[in-house]
Amino acid sequence: MKPADRQAAFERLRTLNPEPKTELEYQTPFQLLAAVLLSAQATDKSVNLATRKLFAVASTPADILALGEEGLIPYLQTIGLFRSKARHLVQTCRMLVEQHGGEVPHSLAALQSLPGVGRKTANVVLNVAFGEPTIPVDTHVFRVANRTGLAPGKQVDAVEAKLLKAVPPEFRTHAHHWLILHGRYICKARRPECWRCPIADLCRYRPKSPEPS
Repeated sequence: MKPADRQAAFERLRTLNPEPKTELEYQTPFQLLAAVLLSAQATDKSVNLATRKLFAVASTPADILALGEEGLIPYLQTIGLFRSKARHLVQTCRMLVEQHGGEVPHSLAALQSLPGVGRKTANVVLNVAFGEPTIPVDTHVFRVANRTGLAPGKQVDAVEAKLLKAVPPEFRTHAHHWLILHGRYICKARRPECWRCPIADLCRYRPKSPEPS
């Protein structure tokens, strides 16, 4: 995708949604970290249903530690991989309490050192909680970046690096939200809805999906 087309694409996405937000529900950086950790291979809707009940009784790392892994599991058992996620969340809370005074660290390296926290999760926290212009790459962002020609690459890290270069600076803070929402609701995996895509004329995907009759 040409620089002028990238500029136009993000201008259109911004016009349609000037202040995009994560669909995960949270009140604090820790709650966001916990929700993103729990969202791997799960829908935001299922995570929100679980965390509404969990955060009502345990909303801090110390609270989660007090619950313990077995006490945490009943709140998470409707989410995929809930046992391993419960273990990772408890381990993460222990590190936050023991090494960071119960606060979420504001650095990529420190976040990635937490159990169950990979680069994508760390970048989401940096972007959403702390306003850093990172571009986390999940399956939706990876698909949209490749399919549109915005930042094609075979590996997640390569796509992230290309996006950081390709996305004009004025759009970087919100770029991953626009791309996630675009991939979730329009540029879908099985059948992209090209007939209602606001950037279809700029996209390199061929052939375009026709509108259902």
